Amino acid sequence: MPELPEVEVSRMGIEPHLTAQTITAVVVRDSRLRWPVPDTIQLLVGQTIEQVRRRAKYLLIDTSAGTAILHLGMSGSLRVVPLATPAAKHDHVDIQLSSGHMLRLNDPRRFGCLLFDPQPEEHELLASLGPEPLTDAFDGQRLFELSRNKKSPVKNFIMDNKVVVGVGNIYANESLFRAGIHPLREAGKISLQRYLKLAEHIKLVLAAAIKQGGTTLKDFSQVDGSPGYFAQTLYVYGRGGKPCFQCERELKEVKVGQRTTVYCGHCQR
Repeated sequence: MPELPEVEVSRMGIEPHLTAQTITAVVVRDSRLRWPVPDTIQLLVGQTIEQVRRRAKYLLIDTSAGTAILHLGMSGSLRVVPLATPAAKHDHVDIQLSSGHMLRLNDPRRFGCLLFDPQPEEHELLASLGPEPLTDAFDGQRLFELSRNKKSPVKNFIMDNKVVVGVGNIYANESLFRAGIHPLREAGKISLQRYLKLAEHIKLVLAAAIKQGGTTLKDFSQVDGSPGYFAQTLYVYGRGGKPCFQCERELKEVKVGQRTTVYCGHCQR
């Protein structure tokens, strides 16, 4: 599933093509996504796109009438193509623009969504989300305070969207390794100083992934079809059984919350 950096890269790719364009039509070929595409999506027609932003893993296309809320699910992708481009299999929705181009949503597994809300911040999918990790609202002090008396593994804790959004499995693995924190350690037993270090590494890892175009794993590629390159700099994720880059001991691989977790038993405490 695309994580925060991949979604941000997608936002950066489509934003120049959408901002200030008028939506001339919304063509829904198949409304059967994770939730049915609502008929209210047609309220976008005739509206000018004010901005394209991201909240957690959701893309928000803002107009004065309301906001389109997009999620790419496990296999969704976006392309900006000329209006005359024939639809391919799994091209479920087109948002046509006054520029003569359109934003096309392709989703083979149909686990993504396209919704509409006049007040998106109050939508049930967004209302309870924690802060964005690359803002000043997120820091180690917040992690420390929210973690007190938490017995769950720290990896699960930092992946809780009410704590901080967008720290998905890949980037949780990488951030914990770089901070030297064992992913199975109880969240409530980690000190403030270690959380300050962890928060800093979360920011650094996510920023680096965005800069390198995301991490290409299975379905993800950038809006122009090119791959992301952060996978080439992964320290632990996908490397279970291989030598640690720091101590050369074998990396361990376990399941934490049904997610693959790779760590170094020597470097992470």
